[in-house]
Amino acid sequence: MIKNAFPKVGVVGCGYWGQNLVRNFAELGSLAAICDVDESRVMEMSGKLSVKGTTRFQDMLDDSELQGLVIAAPAAQHFQLAKSTMLAGKDVFVEKPLALRVEEGEELVAIARRHSRILMVGHLLHYHPAIVELRRILLNGELGKVEYISSSRLNFGKVRTEEDILWSFAPHDISAILHLLNEKPTRVTAQGSSNLNHPLSDVTLTNLTFGSGVKAHIFVSWLHPFKEQRLVIVGDQKMAVFDDTQADEKLVLYPHRINWINRVPVAKKADREIVNLSKDEPLKVECTHFLECIKEQKRPRTDGENGVEVLKILHAAGQSMNAHGQPVLMDEKRKPLHFAHATAIVDEGCEIGEGTKIWHFSHVMSDTQIGNHCNFGQNVFIASGTRIGDNVKVQNNVSIYTGVEIEDDVFCGPSMVFTNVMTPRSHVNRKSEYLRTLIKRGASMGANSTIVCGVTIGRYAFIGAGAVVTRDVPDYALMVGVPARQIGWVCQCGIRLEVSSELATCESCGSSYILNDGMLLAVPTTTRPPQIAIPRVMAATAGSD
Repeated sequence: MIKNAFPKVGVVGCGYWGQNLVRNFAELGSLAAICDVDESRVMEMSGKLSVKGTTRFQDMLDDSELQGLVIAAPAAQHFQLAKSTMLAGKDVFVEKPLALRVEEGEELVAIARRHSRILMVGHLLHYHPAIVELRRILLNGELGKVEYISSSRLNFGKVRTEEDILWSFAPHDISAILHLLNEKPTRVTAQGSSNLNHPLSDVTLTNLTFGSGVKAHIFVSWLHPFKEQRLVIVGDQKMAVFDDTQADEKLVLYPHRINWINRVPVAKKADREIVNLSKDEPLKVECTHFLECIKEQKRPRTDGENGVEVLKILHAAGQSMNAHGQPVLMDEKRKPLHFAHATAIVDEGCEIGEGTKIWHFSHVMSDTQIGNHCNFGQNVFIASGTRIGDNVKVQNNVSIYTGVEIEDDVFCGPSMVFTNVMTPRSHVNRKSEYLRTLIKRGASMGANSTIVCGVTIGRYAFIGAGAVVTRDVPDYALMVGVPARQIGWVCQCGIRLEVSSELATCESCGSSYILNDGMLLAVPTTTRPPQIAIPRVMAATAGSD
C-alpha cells in the first residue's frame, strides 16, 4: 500500500497564516516546496522540513514536480499569483479573499474554467465540524424558521495595511452565512470607522437582508480588548451558538421559546444542549480536500464561484460605507460592459471585454474569452474554449471554432473560414483531435480565405482574398492563391513593401524593415536608417473593413 498518494504542492507565503498551511501540507506528506520573500525564513523552514525553498515565485511555476500551489501571500497579490499559477498549468488554492476586485475574481473563475484548472478559495469555516453540523441541523429544520443571524469576529491583534478589517475578517463570516442559508442577500448596508490607518477601516458592522426575510449582522474589529469568534442563529424553535474560542463546547443549542400570554410575548428559557463534534482540525480538513480535488480533478466545496459571491458582498459593503450607510441592492443581472444585439445569443460563462459589440444573429458559446473593443458582424459563431484578444474585427458569416486562438488587432474578412480537424467525418467523433490554430497580432485574413487547422499566422501577415493557407505563415508575409504561396511582404499598416538590398521603408507610415535569413524584421524607431523611396503598392484585397 502506498503511504501517501497525494499530489505534491508548494506554499507561496510562509508568514503569519502561511506557516499553518506549510505545517498541514507537510504533515499530509504533500509539501514539496515553499516560497517567501524573507530569505532567512525560507532557509530555516525548508531546512527543517527538508523541502525546496526559494524567494522567486517563478521557480515555483517552473517546478514540474508541483501540481498545485497554495497562495498565502498578501491579499493584494492573490489575483496575479493565482492567475499566473493557472496559466502555468497548475491548480491553485487561494487564501481569502480570492481577490480585491469582483472583476479580478470573475477573471480567475473564467481562467480556471477555460484551462480546466482547480481554483479553491480558503473559506475555512466551510470545513469546520461545527459549521458542518450546524448546516445539517438547519437543513433538518431543528431550529425552525430562522429569524436572524448575528456574528462577531473581534480581536486585539495584527493590524493589516494591505486591506481593511472588512476584507480581512468578514469573508469568514459572510461565506459561512451564505453556506448555512444557501441563499444570497438582496440588500447590503454597512458602516465603519477608521481609527488607526485612514482610510482603512478597523471596525465595521455589515447588515445583510435576504429574500426569505432573514437578516444577518456581521461585526468585525481588530480594536477589541479580547478575542471573540461567535456566530448566533435564532430560530423560532431553537437557537444555536457557535463559539470558536471554546475548547469543548463550540456548538450549543438553546431550546428557548417565546410564549404568547394574553397577547404578550413572554420568554421561556430552557436548558442548553451541547452538540458533540469531531476533533478534526478544520485547516487539516481543508488542506486534505484541496489535495483530493487535485488528485480526482473534482470541484472544490469552496470554488472560485463561491469566492466571487463573497467578493460581491464585500464590494457592496464597501460601497455602502462610502455612502455613509446607504443600502446597496444586490442585482445579479449587472449591466454588461459589452453590447449584444437583441438577436444575438451569448451563453452564460463567457468573458467579454468592455466596448465589444456582437451584432445580428451571432452566437457566442460558453467558456469563451473575448477581449476589449472587438467587433463581431452578422451571423458570427464563436465556439467554446476560444480565446480572442483586444480590438479584433470579425466580419459577417465567420465561424471561429474550438482550437482557434486570435491575438490582438486581427482582422477576419467576410465569410473567411477556420477549420479544426484534418480529416472530418460526420459519423466519426474527432473532438479529441482538434488542432490549435494561432493567429498572431495584427494579421489580416481576406474575404473567403481559408485557414486550415494546425497552422500559425505570423504577426501582421496578410492573407489575400480566397487564399487557402495550409502551412505556417511568417510575420509580415503576403500570401495568395490555392494553396497559398508567399508573393511578398506587407508593412504593419497593410501597405505592400518592396525589399531592396534587404532593406525597405514603408512610403505610407515610414516604418523600416530588414530581411534577415529569410525573415522580415521591424527596425526599432530609434535605430531606423534614412527612408528609401518605395513605390506605393497596395496588398491584395482583404475585404471591407
